Amino acid sequence: MGRIKKYVEVGTNKYLALFDTGARNTYIVKEVASKLPTFDLPDPNPVSLGGKVHKVVKDSRLTCKVEGCNILAHARVLDEIGNDEDGQRIEILIGALTMQEWGIIPVPEKEALDMSHYPKEFVEF
Repeated sequence: MGRIKKYVEVGTNKYLALFDTGARNTYIVKEVASKLPTFDLPDPNPVSLGGKVHKVVKDSRLTCKVEGCNILAHARVLDEIGNDEDGQRIEILIGALTMQEWGIIPVPEKEALDMSHYPKEFVEF
């Protein structure tokens, strides 16, 4: 399991993101969602994250830049994701599905992301 923290760009703003292979989905806080298109969910979805159960009522289309690469992802909107071990507020949590889709590989021993598998094109069969 790998967890890396990096700042990502959403429009002209930078937000602290946690890249966490232990999380399946991607989450953003309301502040980030306010800069993006959001959608009301027909029914609330309960999500257990960070030792707490959250009630997700909005969904968003996250568009951001990770180390200069454009990323598009489905993101659930939360009031709070939590703080890291240094007390910094996590504003975006990039989960395993998004990392797999965009070829993002966490390298914990270097506290870095390997973007060498970022797709140049998508091949659909």
